[in-house]
Amino acid sequence: MSVIGTGYLGATHAVCMVELGYEVIGLDVDQSKIDRLTAGEVPFFEPELPELLKKHIDGGRLHFTTSYEEVAEFADVHFVCVGTPQRAGELAADMTYVEAAFSSLAPHLTRKVLVVGKSTVPAGTAARMEALLHELAPNPEVELAWNPEFLREGFAVQDTLRPDRLVMGVQTEWAESQLRAAFEPVIATGTPVVVTDFATAELVKVAANSFLATKISFINAMAEVCETTGADVTKLADAIGHDARIGRRFLNAGLGFGGGCLPKDIRAFIARAGELGVDQAVSFLHEVDSINLRRRARTVDLGLDLLDGSYRGAKVACLGAAFKPNSDDIRESPALDVAAAIGRRDAEVVIYDPQAIETARAKYPELSYASSLEDALDGADIVFLLTEWDEFKNMHPGVIGKLVTRRNIVDGRNVLNPVQWRAAGWQYRALGRP
Repeated sequence: MSVIGTGYLGATHAVCMVELGYEVIGLDVDQSKIDRLTAGEVPFFEPELPELLKKHIDGGRLHFTTSYEEVAEFADVHFVCVGTPQRAGELAADMTYVEAAFSSLAPHLTRKVLVVGKSTVPAGTAARMEALLHELAPNPEVELAWNPEFLREGFAVQDTLRPDRLVMGVQTEWAESQLRAAFEPVIATGTPVVVTDFATAELVKVAANSFLATKISFINAMAEVCETTGADVTKLADAIGHDARIGRRFLNAGLGFGGGCLPKDIRAFIARAGELGVDQAVSFLHEVDSINLRRRARTVDLGLDLLDGSYRGAKVACLGAAFKPNSDDIRESPALDVAAAIGRRDAEVVIYDPQAIETARAKYPELSYASSLEDALDGADIVFLLTEWDEFKNMHPGVIGKLVTRRNIVDGRNVLNPVQWRAAGWQYRALGRP
């Protein structure tokens, strides 16, 4: 097998397919990525992945290259795992990397092989890529399938090895048989397989992400109502979550969602729906996005309530930079947005995150960073819990109270016990809670 693109998705997929028993070659046009991976170094934080990468580099069944010719000669199944970021200044996805990968691979495909798209793409992309393969590949029997990924950062290895479903968008029985053979060890464990057409396979990921984003923004909209009425959004979520039709998962009010998938996927979905003339069908996603962004501004305002209306000259400890725990990904990070917004109000902002300090520093070099939780808290006038790392969730209010100058805390993730913190002399604020 080959894996085209060695970013978050591609590197994880390459390593895990070797773990499932295959020989894999990974390709990237970025020589520095190839050099780091060949040396056994994962260029991002993901639990379990570094150990598996080293194991399979040492075992000789995983290689990396920049040569499309080498990849085409080696593999019978090619997985395209390149990124589809949001276009600058637009809602739509940037398809440059997908088109470049297919255009570069196709001219070297001299025998019948299967090319499998895993990137999250707008509906209609698979048909275009199939036409591109038929136009550029020397062998007219090359076939395409679409197999969307459903990785959760922090759990990507297990999500690859033991996914909750496999979706196969195929046109022929041969393509389905090849894809089933590629995932045979996964299917053998009982993983459900959904076989469908290209368009449905393309829509699955964006539809799933849009639903999850809607559920998160719904409970955050309820948090806005709770703040006005004096209700407690956490108790509200518990109550409605007992309804089996609704469920409790993803009903956690707070700063909202971020990362490299949900925000850009729902925006790309809106853009593509507009191109297809069905934009009214997904118009509610505009408000989903808007609610999500409003929570960040509201979190900044909660801090103002505790500091008598001004951040000027205050030392602010921001706990968290990554968009979620068990990741160093700062793309669309609510935590960093809040920290930067407070910094623009003339506060002395100090950020601590167990894994994302360097990525955060690269984006916001004007802010200050601490190497430990204790350093971040030292002398703070107010504390913001912005990413729900266990290290922050398990803080003892009495212990850390000895480090700060003033006992003010904003719980941006609703993960602390307000009774316990207030009993320890803290002024406690959280989104959607009295």
